[in-house]
Amino acid sequence: MEAPERAGGGEPPEPGGRARVGPRAFVPQKEIVYNKLLPYAERLDAESDLQLAQIKSNLGRAVQLQELWPGGLFWTRKLSTYIRLYGRKFSKEDHVLFIKLLYELVSIPKLEISMMQGFARLLINLLKKKELLSRDDLELPWRPLYDMVERILYSKTEHLRLNSFPNSIENVLKTLVKSCRPYFPADATAEMLEEWRPLMCPFDVTMQKAISYFEIFLPTSLPPELHHKGFKLWFDELIGLWVSVQNLPQWEGQLVNLFARLATDNIGYIDWDPYVPKIFTRILRSLNLPVGSSQVLVPRFLTNAYDIGHAVIWITAMMGGPSKLVQKHLAGLFNSITSFYHPSNNGRWLNKLMKLLQRLPNSVVRRLHRERFKKPSWLTPVPESHKLTDGDVTAFVQCIIQPVLLAMFSKTGSLEAAQALQNLALMRPELVIPPVLERTYPALETLTEPHQLTATLNCVIGVARSLVSGSKWFPEGPTHMLPLLMRALPGVDPNDFSKCMITFQFIGTFSTLVPLVDCSSVLQERNDLTEIEKELCSATAEFEDFVCYNLWTGKCFGLIESSTLEQTREETETEKMTHLESLVELGLSSTFSTILTQCSKDIFMVALQKVFNFSVSHIFETRVAGRMVADMCRAAVKCDDVLNEEELDKELLWNLQLLSEITRVDGKKLLLYREQLVKILQRTLHLTCKQGYTLSCNLLHHLLRSTTLIYPTEYCSVPGGFNKPPSEYFPIKDWGKPGDLWNLGIQWHVPSPEEVSFAFYLLDSFLQPELIRLQCCGNGELEMSRDDILQSLTIVHNCLLGSGNLLPPLKGEPVTNLRKLPSKVPSMVSLEETKLYTGLEHDLSRENHREVIASVIRKLLSHILDNSEDDTKSLFLIIKIIGDLLQFQGSHKHEFDSRWKSFNLVKKSMENRLHGKKQHIRALLIDRVMLQHELRTLTVEGCEYKKIHQDMIRDLLRLSTSSYSQVRNKAQQTFFAALGAYNFCCRDIIPRVLEFLRPDRKDITQQQFKGALYCLLGNHSGVCLANLHDWDCIVQTWPALVSSGLSQAMSLEKPSIVRLFDDLAEKIHRQYETIGLDFTIPKSCAAIAELLQQSKNPSISQTLLSPEKIKEGQKRQQDKNADALRNYECLVNTLLDGVEQRNLPWKFEHIGIGLLSLLLRDDRVLPLRAIRFFVENLNHDAIVVRKMAISAVAGILKQLKRTHKKLTINPYEISGCPKPTQILAGDRPDNHWLHYDSKNIPRTKKEWESSCFVEKTHWGYYSWPKNMVVYAGVEEQPKLGRSREDMTEAEQIIYDRFSDPKFIEQLITFLSLEDRKGRDKFSPRRFCLFKGIFRNFDDAFLPVLKPHLERLVADSHESTQRCVAEIIAGLIRGSKHWTFEKVEKLWELLCPLLRTALSNMTVETYNDWGTCIATSCESRDPRKLHWLFELLLESPLSGEGGSFVDACRLYVLQGGLAQQEWRVPELLHRLLKYLEPKLTQVYKNVRERIGSVLTYIFMIDVSLPNTAPTTSPCIPEFTARVLEKLKPLTDVDEEIQNHVMEENGIGEEDERTQGIKLLKTILKWLMASAGRSFSTAVKEQLQLLPLFFKIAPVENDNSYDELKRDAKLCLSLMSQGLLYPQQVPLILQVLSQTARSSSWHARYTVLTYLQTMVFYNLFIFLNNEDAVKDIRWLIICLLEDEQLEVREMAATTLSGLLQCNFLTMDSAMQTHFEQLCKTKLPKKRKRDPCSVGDTIPSAELVRRHAGVLGLGACVLSSPYDVPTWMPQLLMNLSAHLNDPQPIEMTVKKTLSNFRRTHHDNWQEHKQQFTDDQLLVLTDLLVSPCYYA
Repeated sequence: MEAPERAGGGEPPEPGGRARVGPRAFVPQKEIVYNKLLPYAERLDAESDLQLAQIKSNLGRAVQLQELWPGGLFWTRKLSTYIRLYGRKFSKEDHVLFIKLLYELVSIPKLEISMMQGFARLLINLLKKKELLSRDDLELPWRPLYDMVERILYSKTEHLRLNSFPNSIENVLKTLVKSCRPYFPADATAEMLEEWRPLMCPFDVTMQKAISYFEIFLPTSLPPELHHKGFKLWFDELIGLWVSVQNLPQWEGQLVNLFARLATDNIGYIDWDPYVPKIFTRILRSLNLPVGSSQVLVPRFLTNAYDIGHAVIWITAMMGGPSKLVQKHLAGLFNSITSFYHPSNNGRWLNKLMKLLQRLPNSVVRRLHRERFKKPSWLTPVPESHKLTDGDVTAFVQCIIQPVLLAMFSKTGSLEAAQALQNLALMRPELVIPPVLERTYPALETLTEPHQLTATLNCVIGVARSLVSGSKWFPEGPTHMLPLLMRALPGVDPNDFSKCMITFQFIGTFSTLVPLVDCSSVLQERNDLTEIEKELCSATAEFEDFVCYNLWTGKCFGLIESSTLEQTREETETEKMTHLESLVELGLSSTFSTILTQCSKDIFMVALQKVFNFSVSHIFETRVAGRMVADMCRAAVKCDDVLNEEELDKELLWNLQLLSEITRVDGKKLLLYREQLVKILQRTLHLTCKQGYTLSCNLLHHLLRSTTLIYPTEYCSVPGGFNKPPSEYFPIKDWGKPGDLWNLGIQWHVPSPEEVSFAFYLLDSFLQPELIRLQCCGNGELEMSRDDILQSLTIVHNCLLGSGNLLPPLKGEPVTNLRKLPSKVPSMVSLEETKLYTGLEHDLSRENHREVIASVIRKLLSHILDNSEDDTKSLFLIIKIIGDLLQFQGSHKHEFDSRWKSFNLVKKSMENRLHGKKQHIRALLIDRVMLQHELRTLTVEGCEYKKIHQDMIRDLLRLSTSSYSQVRNKAQQTFFAALGAYNFCCRDIIPRVLEFLRPDRKDITQQQFKGALYCLLGNHSGVCLANLHDWDCIVQTWPALVSSGLSQAMSLEKPSIVRLFDDLAEKIHRQYETIGLDFTIPKSCAAIAELLQQSKNPSISQTLLSPEKIKEGQKRQQDKNADALRNYECLVNTLLDGVEQRNLPWKFEHIGIGLLSLLLRDDRVLPLRAIRFFVENLNHDAIVVRKMAISAVAGILKQLKRTHKKLTINPYEISGCPKPTQILAGDRPDNHWLHYDSKNIPRTKKEWESSCFVEKTHWGYYSWPKNMVVYAGVEEQPKLGRSREDMTEAEQIIYDRFSDPKFIEQLITFLSLEDRKGRDKFSPRRFCLFKGIFRNFDDAFLPVLKPHLERLVADSHESTQRCVAEIIAGLIRGSKHWTFEKVEKLWELLCPLLRTALSNMTVETYNDWGTCIATSCESRDPRKLHWLFELLLESPLSGEGGSFVDACRLYVLQGGLAQQEWRVPELLHRLLKYLEPKLTQVYKNVRERIGSVLTYIFMIDVSLPNTAPTTSPCIPEFTARVLEKLKPLTDVDEEIQNHVMEENGIGEEDERTQGIKLLKTILKWLMASAGRSFSTAVKEQLQLLPLFFKIAPVENDNSYDELKRDAKLCLSLMSQGLLYPQQVPLILQVLSQTARSSSWHARYTVLTYLQTMVFYNLFIFLNNEDAVKDIRWLIICLLEDEQLEVREMAATTLSGLLQCNFLTMDSAMQTHFEQLCKTKLPKKRKRDPCSVGDTIPSAELVRRHAGVLGLGACVLSSPYDVPTWMPQLLMNLSAHLNDPQPIEMTVKKTLSNFRRTHHDNWQEHKQQFTDDQLLVLTDLLVSPCYYA
């Protein structure tokens, strides 16, 4: 049976060449290959088969027996562990069954959320590798997922806190949908469109929801023959929508994500060409780059910009194919933004640009991998015609390399550039590596710029592998390696830390890739070498120098000596090295060991000699330098069996340290020195000096580890090492070669019997005596001093650490009576632990040292705690020993995690993403196999909880509550780690922890109290005992927390205790997720579970379940539901008891109420006692409690809401119109009946009851849903106006309180107090409370409330107004289902109230009233609210109460109408008609408000595709009327002056003043709509442009009046707008017309407008050749303008457009400017001294200046390089230095700018000039000397 990845390959079928014995019963889907390389690989098949069979059988049983917990969860967890250990090692049939079962489990509607997340994560993992299952193997329905997303992400009850979901849920659900998407049925697309199209109303939040759904759900990977059922159904519609939206609403980014995915999945099946310019323009816009001088950004452009990651995927997928359009645009994109990458530029946009650089090459490499190297699977392949050709790749690399090289030195660091270079070098090393090296060599030479050095080295490390392996494209690559290594050595510099680290990384990287073997001898022996190979051979002679002299004698030993700071260290007694030193140590040791591993024998011997001499002749202070040398020695010994004989007359400690590190080598080599080692140990283990015996223990530890662990003994880059003669083995061929996974030839160290017996001998000789002494001490028979105890414990600990792998785990009785709680729920499924074989058979005949240590240590512990609790050092050690006894099997979890992390980092920096297929370096592969082995030793979850574990955990708890804080701290960490490992131990330990909090115990100290609280709190990663998601636990912990407030150990004076309670409450609130009450499993699940249980291969013999068993399972499950319910009610009652205790401190009362409010649920009404409690607390003294009560009561009212009946209607019948054939959005005849029509408003009971009200605003705009439901008539709804007897008990509680006038009075008083001055806002919670009251009890409480409302409305204080606004909004929304009579009475009451309120508005309250009215109108049929709208429209601008009230009324009106969107065209028309004559308003605030209102009036006039023309007001007609009124301004040509006096002039003002006032309002409107509307009415704005150009001021000056400032701002916003291609000619026409205007301000502003407009629509202009010509002509004309400022601005614009490659610098342009420069100037006439000089410049001077400006613009257009034409231009310019002003000034400015921008890289740039030119330049650029 071949390995699945390479079926059909010619290599040996098994890694390591072992053939498998006997055929497998099934073909595994995809297993983890590294398992086959473990030394015990042949045992794993049987092991995994057994586990899989157990999982299938038990999981199947659990689900059929309705046992989600513990059985179901336990076995699904086992399944995910199985996948971690073996990969997907099961047959395809099982794979499908697992997926189907989990899919059913995840979609159980009432499933507890934490279980759902667990199942979902496992399901994602099962679906992850989609190549393994095709659409034929698996089909999954989409609706259950949709229901789940709708229920959770768009929950209707979460805001009322009836549900708590964890933060991670959103990502989990989205990933789940993403994983299931490829398997949705073929018809899914059509069903989805039918489901979500009706939500697509662009003015409504539902649009966002619809597009989100499309983005997550729409399947895009259907095979080509099904495309007509897939994207073809929606592509044109959605891309049309995307193309026509101009102002970046939030959902536009989600459309981009959808298109990116579509493009990637269907390369070659969609023609993107027509959209390419638009796509690139929008991507460029979304980078938000700054253009021009003063720029105002529309805020939403920043928040809603595209996600760069998706944009990159989209670009990559469109590349290639017959038309090279995308590549052309991509080159254009990089051309236009390259200068932004220059290191001198910085801004908030930089991160986006860097991300673009990093992601794009990565994405292209992924695509190349997919097209050329990936194994074909069922997914649609890329058609040949559209695959990327070599030409495409080259073009891509060329267009991106320039910005990448600039980004190397960026301010944000070189990381992104290095990653980009790594990927680019995989594709085209010959284009990428040479320029990087060009920058590296100089950087290695300079001493002054370390930043340059670190950046370049970082990048070279990125391209290292491509450099060394010398592909056919770049064969000379390897020759650079040695020079680089030699030059990098000076970087090992003890004074510059970052430089030192990067150099280590650099040397380490290269020596990992290359065997350091001297091959120069090959030159004589072989004659078949290429030139480059010869060069390499002679170069390798330098390896020996490199290794020995440079690195070690000088540099590294120097580094070690620099860290010997003897005097300072010895005095400060620090055992730890500083953080930096430890990093340097890591760098040093890893580099050294890499180099020595990669050496040939000869070079190695020389190096060894050096190290030996060094270590014997220097005695280092052992703390730091000592460790470093020791590490170097260890590296040396690891590779060869030379053991230095120990000379004990040198300083003992130093040699001990050397020895203890040297023994970390292959155990077999240690056996030779058995006797000496044992002797040394006997002499040194009992030294009195602490440092001495610690080192000796270390030696013992390493000896034991080396002999008992399994580990690889070498990490060479080639199997078998380099010690063959060069004639048969030629190392140069192996430079940068990946390891061959199938012939890794790992040399394992597996403990031999001799080694094992040696280890036991060591334990017997050194561990036994200590244990006996400690045993006596623990029994009190022997007095030992503290130091002796510490010494013995150290020996015990090191023995345990060294032999963890050897000692079998603890045995013992399982703890049975785990659940002392009334519900004994033993599982009906076995919950056994899995045993993994990790390479050693435990010898059970010997006594288990682990158990002996355990019993001794426990005795000793209780002895110490009773007699000398202050011996903290021994306690620390005991805690460590207990932790290791419980969990240590040879490796620690945290070490494993950090190794896994660093393995991934190294893998990333060296992997070859292009070829994939695990082509890593051999050392990495070996490391990965080793990690796989460690993973197996660490897999311990789901262990049985035995008596001995229980004892030790109780000991830890005792230590966690000891009186020394450090002991507590360390014990708690170990305690948390232990809790996670054993099944159900938390339930056992919780009661013991809570003992310490009992209020009736008098013997608890404060320290114990704090310790217990910390135990409940948990650490940030582990379990939190206070908040386990389980009723049985919470029912104990929560009440205990509340009543602990009465414990005498609790004192609120101690800030630490107060903080602890705060943290606990905060953590519970943050982590709480609603706990399930209903654990029923539907029938469909059980059916699949049965199939799974019967599935063969592999299976264990187990009988199927009998019907009786299943019945019993169901019975148990019902009991469990009842249990949960009982627990829930019990918890609520206990918490209430706790909170109501007398003299409980207020803090605990608040905590208790907070916990109670977490217990509100949407599937169960709160118990009556709690309802009463919360309603009473609405009037509590403390505001915190009142707030919680308000929330809670609002939630309770939602629980008590009675359901309203609904009917299905047919909208086409109501309107009497047929169904439209294709999609048409907007105002159609069939949705006309939804519009507000004042002639047909229901004004009588009969009309009201016959009307069909549609509450939600979006229905019917885009299309009607398949099943349109509305509420049924009044008589079918729940009864209104009930008496008290008709109500349920819960309702009566609320009814009684709210009909009590005293209660209401108190409530209103509290609600109208102010909370935080000046920061209070309309509170949605209080609104929900009142809405619920009026919805559930209709108008029962109005009589009591009415007098209060009237009083409040009249009082203009901020807080009272807010209170009344909240109540009124609640009233209006709560009256949704009232009868006509009640509604009519309500409005009779409300209208006068609202009138009063609207005329009393103040600065503080107008926002609240706006919110109030907007909230009232939200999701309501406008015909139901006609009283309100008529009231608001009465006369908004009456002028009574001054301009402020007018502005506020408009604001409130706008809030109401905006909520109604497209359904009130009549009201919008009425409002517009009312406002038009008032547009010339004098007051600024009213003008601003009118501008905003106009935006909303015209919002509905959108130019989206498939949209009918709107019946709401249209912009064109309005603009025409406005232009008519502005005529007096447009016709005159003179400047419009500054201020118009703002007073209502007596009599009629002249038309002109009227025009200016009107213009001010229009400007406000245009500015307001820039960021809000969907499409910009470009045509109409164009007619206003010339006028704005005329007004806008040129320089930035705040003394201008509002009109000019607004005009400027408005132009800035308009120039950033996105244009449709057809609008380009129109705009250019206006611009060129204005450019001929007589006002130079207008001509100047045209240029600034042009700069921004072109950059923000770059590719749309580039796509239109005429437009480019027109712009060029326009600028060249304006260069010859008579006004100096205009000419200069034209030059700036020209250089900007040249710089972003919009215009090209061609010979025609150059000749044109040169001609202009040659214009002769007229001779100066001698003038009368008295006559005034002529101020108007002559035409000749202007032309000559134009030429100079043009040349200057060309020079400045390439600020960071020197193109070929530049030198000549500079020479031409310099000829004009002595021309008259302004020419001279221009030349000087140009030259100084040139100097400024080229100064950094002048050495490079100098090469472009000839010597003569340089002379001239130097003269020009160096300022003249004053003393000449």
